[in-house]
Amino acid sequence: MQNFQFLSSTKIIFGKETEKKVGSECKKHSSKVLLHYGGGSIKKTGLYETICLSLQEAGIEYIELSGVQPNPRLSLVKEGIKICRENAIDFILAVGGGSVIDSAKAISTGTPYEGDVWDFFEGKAVPENVLKVGVVLTIPAAGSEASKSCVITNEDGWYKRGLNVEINRPVFAIMNPELTYTLPPYQTASGAADIMAHIMERYFTNVSNVDLTDRLCEGALQTVIKNTPMVMENPENYDARAEIMWASTLAHNDLLGVGRIGDWSSHQIEHELSGIYDVAHGAGLAVILPAWMKYIYKQRIERFAQFAVRVWNVGYDFETPERTALEGIKRLEDFFKGIGLPTTLKGLNIPDDRLEEMAQKCKKTNGDKLGFFVPLSTEDIFNILKLAK
Repeated sequence: MQNFQFLSSTKIIFGKETEKKVGSECKKHSSKVLLHYGGGSIKKTGLYETICLSLQEAGIEYIELSGVQPNPRLSLVKEGIKICRENAIDFILAVGGGSVIDSAKAISTGTPYEGDVWDFFEGKAVPENVLKVGVVLTIPAAGSEASKSCVITNEDGWYKRGLNVEINRPVFAIMNPELTYTLPPYQTASGAADIMAHIMERYFTNVSNVDLTDRLCEGALQTVIKNTPMVMENPENYDARAEIMWASTLAHNDLLGVGRIGDWSSHQIEHELSGIYDVAHGAGLAVILPAWMKYIYKQRIERFAQFAVRVWNVGYDFETPERTALEGIKRLEDFFKGIGLPTTLKGLNIPDDRLEEMAQKCKKTNGDKLGFFVPLSTEDIFNILKLAK
């Protein structure tokens, strides 16, 4: 196990009707907020009305900015920065899933900054001051409600890039599993794949003697595997929804990664898919992760065999551990198929005419940081994409 520092500063407010507390929680930080959300779903469900009433009862002035899309856009971030500056807003309330939260985080970093907010995503600058962000979570998937991560898509070139800094973490996250009852099955499934990816990308490590966090990762994966089919069958299964929602947070608040070095190459490769083709991030990961595993598993067969045995209950083949490893990968792929996700680029309606371009962009952006478990070259990335066809 490596040396580590762990900080997870987000206050979690979990359970039924907790969204009614949003006004009192915001009031602890500001009396004037930017209410940031996506499309019309929160109005259809009645959540919008509940949020507005709670803010009004707390005496909070709010200005709205809607229109966040999946794979949130830089142009809307810049619009939010302009609104915050012109109206002296010092707090952002994000109501939605990871896209809304990431958009809010980007606005929070860009508002106090004199330069272009995209500087942070290109590594030209590091944010020193941010506006505080609060969250009402409606989609368990990205884990952005308590993470230091933020991912934005720049329409100029369709670059999807991330920013990971501690001051990105929201000050509070309100999490009511009931708010996820109306999620479409595909969105629920994509969210599950995203959660599992966050766990697996920490799990596949070269660091030894990390059995405690191995076990935590394995337990979190099994929780998602068990409960996702349950909510697909019964969308209003509160207990199963709660398990998935909490797993989303723990998968990406860094607890499962302490003392180890993960591998985020699958995430970075998928960013090229969703950056160009605007596919659901979790669905893209359901395609890339198995392909990545099939391409690199021979370099660490024992780790993949452990994954198969402990997560998927595969019997260990002492004569040919490779069979065990491959069976674990197969069961992961079968699970994704079973919850309605594609596992090929063709299933995502992505053609194969830009694979080389995506490989080059991915490697150029990430350089030597791409692949800590197994380092990847541009050719490796291209081969993984071909394997995913």
